[in-house]
Amino acid sequence: MLRVGVLISGRGSNLQSLMAACDTPNFPAEIVCVISNKADAKGLDYARADSIPALVISHKDYPDRQKFEAALNAQLEFHDVQLVCLAGFMRILTAWFVERWRDRLVNIHPSLLPAFPGVDTHQKAIDYGAKLAGCTIHFVRAEMDHGPIILQAAVPVLHDDTEEALAARVLKAEHKAFPAALRLIAEGRVNIINERVFIADAVPSGEALFNPKA
Repeated sequence: MLRVGVLISGRGSNLQSLMAACDTPNFPAEIVCVISNKADAKGLDYARADSIPALVISHKDYPDRQKFEAALNAQLEFHDVQLVCLAGFMRILTAWFVERWRDRLVNIHPSLLPAFPGVDTHQKAIDYGAKLAGCTIHFVRAEMDHGPIILQAAVPVLHDDTEEALAARVLKAEHKAFPAALRLIAEGRVNIINERVFIADAVPSGEALFNPKA
């Protein structure tokens, strides 16, 4: 069983999807701790309800980012974490932390990277006229929203979409994609070669998604 630590800052919807996956029979990973930098993060309640150690390490309690990250690192090591999942963790991590957990630190981003890094991804997709949006699970590198891509899921952008409507559609895809990526990693099928991910015994997803239909 791969021992997973999850870092959150808010509602914890992706945390819930990971917890649900880990609770299914024969899933090859377990969540051994959840850490939030905000004491009022709803995801902490979900973890506690499932008897998962839930900790608050507030960035405001530390004079700089590295001391904050040292506290994070200490708790992750205390719980023998093997893989760290960023599930709505709203802090930019330093190169020190990223390198400390290199190839053991994954993030989910609500766009099809490298398109639309950063914030406001859904409105950017709408404003740009993109026909497809989605999410990306990737290994973290020091540059924000960069790193070897493990898995992506695409959804259509509708002609009358609002930011909220598109965000909800992408979030449904996130809840499927993150557990799927975690399974691939936990099964030992994910290999990084020259900063690209290759997945052993990968199955093609099928036909292309057209929007609008050709």
